[in-house]
Amino acid sequence: MAQDRVEAVERALTVLEAFDSPQEHFTLADLAQATGFYKSTLLRLLGSLERHDYVQRGSDGRWRLGGSPSRLARRHAPSRQLATRIQPLLDRLTAETGETAALLEAQPGIAECRLVALPDADLRHDLRPGQRWEIDTAGDPRPLLPGGTMECRVLDDAPESPSLWLTLSGPASRLSPQRARRALDGAVARLHETEETAS
Repeated sequence: MAQDRVEAVERALTVLEAFDSPQEHFTLADLAQATGFYKSTLLRLLGSLERHDYVQRGSDGRWRLGGSPSRLARRHAPSRQLATRIQPLLDRLTAETGETAALLEAQPGIAECRLVALPDADLRHDLRPGQRWEIDTAGDPRPLLPGGTMECRVLDDAPESPSLWLTLSGPASRLSPQRARRALDGAVARLHETEETAS
């Protein structure tokens, strides 16, 4: 198999693996330290990855994952099944409340946005699939939201799998915790009814 290895491809994949971290943005020095590559080599690899939207470079010069990894992940069968079940629920939650509805996955120390529905509002909590952040060991998936509020309901608490949380978030001046909890309770009840009907 050794002769089938393509060194440039393997180097590019090594760069992408460096983004599998709670850290959202990386300087060139960060990536050089994580991969062991020279900065000149990294710039060539990142340039190719950027052209295909696997990475994006911000105005501050730091790098983050682009849209292609999330787009490909949605083609994975379990992700497609999850989206079929949950995305309509998120869309309805957002339509009813005017706030951001999302499905988060929590693993030890890290939470990730899997699915999201965004309201048509200038002031909102912006989330995107694939966005990740650090969480405490208690497993609460909520990020820090200065001036905002997020309420959560766990959907999958099987100990052998990552936990999935349905969330509703928005500006604290507009979304009260009580209103968010009522909306989430109704959404979880609808989800259970749908699953019972399907079975």
